Amino acid sequence: MRMLRKVGWYALLMLLALATTGPLVWMVFTSLHPPLSPLPTPGQLFTPSRWAFDNYAYVLTFTGIPVARYFLNSLVVTAAVVALQLALCSTAAYALARLSFAGRQAVFAAFMLTMMLPATVMVVPLFFMVHELGWLNTYAGLIVPYPYLSTAFGTFLLRQFFLTLPRSLDEAARLDGASELQVFWHVILPSSKPALATLGAFAFIWTWTDFYWPMLATSTTDMRTLEVGLSIFKDAYGGTNWPLQMTAAVIVTVPALAVFLALQRYFVRGVVLSGIKG
Repeated sequence: MRMLRKVGWYALLMLLALATTGPLVWMVFTSLHPPLSPLPTPGQLFTPSRWAFDNYAYVLTFTGIPVARYFLNSLVVTAAVVALQLALCSTAAYALARLSFAGRQAVFAAFMLTMMLPATVMVVPLFFMVHELGWLNTYAGLIVPYPYLSTAFGTFLLRQFFLTLPRSLDEAARLDGASELQVFWHVILPSSKPALATLGAFAFIWTWTDFYWPMLATSTTDMRTLEVGLSIFKDAYGGTNWPLQMTAAVIVTVPALAVFLALQRYFVRGVVLSGIKG
C-alpha cells in the first residue's frame, strides 16, 4: 500500500512537471522549424524538414525590428532596477529591523499598507509625474518608477531576514568601533546573501518580463524593451510565421530562466528563512 502511494505521488509529480515544461519545450522546438512552416502537430514537433538554428541570427539581425536594440534596452533597464531595488530595500530594511527610533512600527505599518494597493492603481499618477519631469521615452522614465512600485515588498522580505540575524553580530562590530554604515555593509549584507539573491531574482524577472509600463513610457522604436518589441512581431513576420515568433519568445524567456536557475539555491533558502512560505 505504501509503495502504491509513493508511485501515485511520483506519477502526479511527473504529470505536473510535464504540464509545466510542455509549453516551454513546444516553444523551443517550434522555434527551430523553418520560417513560414505551419504550426507543428505533436508528431511533427521533433521532426522538422530541417533544423533552422539560423532563425535566431535572423531574428536578432532583422532590419525591420531591431531586436538587438530591444535586448540592450531591457538589459540596461533591468540591471539598473535590480541595483536600485537592492540599495533602497536593504537600507530601509536595515533601519526597520536593526535600529531603534520613534515611530518605527508606524513606518513599517505604512510600508505594509502600501502593499495592499495594486501597482496598476499607481501607474496613471506615475505616468503624469514622469511626463511632467520630461522623462517619457528615456531610460530614467523606464527605470525610476519600477523600484517605487515594488520597494515595499522588497523591504518587507529583507526586514524579515534581517530579524533572524543574531544581534550579537552588530554588538561585536560596534565594540570594535564600527559605525552603523560599516555594520550594515560589512556585517549584515554579507550575512544576507540568500535574501538579497531572492530579491534580485524577483526584481530581475518582474522587470525583464514587464510589458505594461514600458509600453506607456516609450513611443519610439529605439527605446522599446524586448517585451514591447515582441508584441509587434506578429505584424512584422506575418500572423502564421510561428517559428520566428517562437524564436523571439525564446530570446525573451532565456535570460529570466537563466537567472532563476542560477539563483535557485539562494532563492529557495531566502524565501524560507524570510518567512514567505506557502
